[in-house]
Amino acid sequence: MTVTEQLSVLGLILAHGDLHSLFQPIVSLSERRILGYEALTRDPSNSPLHSPINLFGVARHAGRLSELELACRKSACRRFSEQQLDGKLFLNVSPESLLEPSHQPGRTLQLLQNFGIAPSRVVIELTEQSPTEDFALLDTALHHYRAMGFSIALDDLGAGYSSLRLWSELRPDYVKIDRHFIDGIHQDAVKREFVDSILKMAKASRAQVIAEGIELPEELAVLAEMGVDLVQGYLLSRPLEQPVREARSLLPKLQATSVPLSEEGSDLSALLNEQPAVAQDQPIAEVLEAFRQQANLNSLAVLNEQQQPVGIVHRHSLSEALLKPFATDLLARKPISRLMNTDFLAIEQGQSLQKASRLLTSRARQRMEEDFIITQHGRYLGLGRVIDVLKLITELKIQQARHANPLTLLPGNVPIQLCLTRLLQQNRQAVICYVDIDSFKPFNDLYGYAKGDEVLLCLAQCLSERVDPARDFVGHIGGDDFLLVLGSQDWRARLNKLLEDFQGQCRHFYKAEHLEAGCIIAHNRQGQRQEYQLLSLSLGVVQLHPESCPQLDASQLASLASEAKRHAKALPGYSLHIIDTQKLSA
Repeated sequence: MTVTEQLSVLGLILAHGDLHSLFQPIVSLSERRILGYEALTRDPSNSPLHSPINLFGVARHAGRLSELELACRKSACRRFSEQQLDGKLFLNVSPESLLEPSHQPGRTLQLLQNFGIAPSRVVIELTEQSPTEDFALLDTALHHYRAMGFSIALDDLGAGYSSLRLWSELRPDYVKIDRHFIDGIHQDAVKREFVDSILKMAKASRAQVIAEGIELPEELAVLAEMGVDLVQGYLLSRPLEQPVREARSLLPKLQATSVPLSEEGSDLSALLNEQPAVAQDQPIAEVLEAFRQQANLNSLAVLNEQQQPVGIVHRHSLSEALLKPFATDLLARKPISRLMNTDFLAIEQGQSLQKASRLLTSRARQRMEEDFIITQHGRYLGLGRVIDVLKLITELKIQQARHANPLTLLPGNVPIQLCLTRLLQQNRQAVICYVDIDSFKPFNDLYGYAKGDEVLLCLAQCLSERVDPARDFVGHIGGDDFLLVLGSQDWRARLNKLLEDFQGQCRHFYKAEHLEAGCIIAHNRQGQRQEYQLLSLSLGVVQLHPESCPQLDASQLASLASEAKRHAKALPGYSLHIIDTQKLSA
């Protein structure tokens, strides 16, 4: 298709507004609700410019990008309004279109007014496709959007030409992590580190993080465990002309083993305050009286007819709202839904303390003195206090530090026993791997304890990189003995990669002559000089099946792993021996 033909098709599209708007939901995991929808544009399927890449590429080269994006926003606003979708509307805008001479400020606000959409429900999502240089002009353009009540999101964080500078300069309300860093995050420690750093920066800049491009349940599980609350991707829903409206039908069932083996299994029961709630149609005067009668009452949950939380009322915010002249008289008989805060946090009672803490601390607007809502299967149970969560977390961290190995800082024998106990209690299918370094003592004697410690730290790092934080565990028994628990189906591939990693890393610890010889000479226990192979790993593996769990305790499971390790060490070099609990019971 020639350039002239492409421009002709683009002209027809802009003249007739022949665009299709699709909507992909953005879901809050903690609240089990849809935050809003990202509007995506497609040309008719029989059009040569059906692909968004081709469509926007032609418009960009023709200098009509701003015009096309306005047509897309018009189509999205119309369909959003016609379907009466709830939540926020995320509209894509490229920074370069805002800088085009033909860009006319105020057109988006006019569109919203025409379709009855409040600006506070709209998020301008910046999608960077080419370098942005005029930050001052862009900041001025976005200042106008903010002044009109819009929120700002930064798309594809980590993929754009200057996305980190855009974040620093523009301070968006939302940042969306590029799907490259989400793809396979459950198998990539570097990607987890990247997302973790983004979460920390977001907390400092009071932005909310959205993980997009999620396609696998394992990716979702890891992100949820790390504290990412807002998620989007094909796993939940593809972009649709008529999107799903109920979040519960979108969320795949996370495994019942949502509490990682590396964490204490404490849920939120100890924090539950069974405080009565109020109905969303209850008069404000009655809610105000409830606060007056209970001086220590900080918050009240607001429920719908199904006993599901729809909002929360905090004493301080209610008092501020009623301080205005005549506010009490004007609002006394109005329903509390008029003044309730819909930006609340609801956490399932079965969630771990660590998960609750991550959700609370990742929220930019969560105040220490405010309560959060505790639910069971989505229904209201009571309230919890932020300060109580943080106190218990502090106590757990102190306890974990007390039982950690002082060199590697990995969990020691007490946490290892607890991990194995939880594994059996939950009737989980898993692989328990006892990891031992061959020829470690002669290496230590020859090269010294400092080098030996480096080897142990190297192995600890290799082990940590092979685990999925949502379902696995790694601990340090002591000396050169480690324990690895893997809950994923690809455990063989993970262990093979572990052997490769360690073998490659070990070469850095030897002198050239020892590498060339393929061995070292050191004194044995009888004081005689002996030839030893270079460092390698012996892996003793126990395949645990759910039906075997009731017949075992933690000590027996540890003994089986130790027995498997002894069999592996009887073989020279890198070795692996497997004990299957199904065969034992048979």
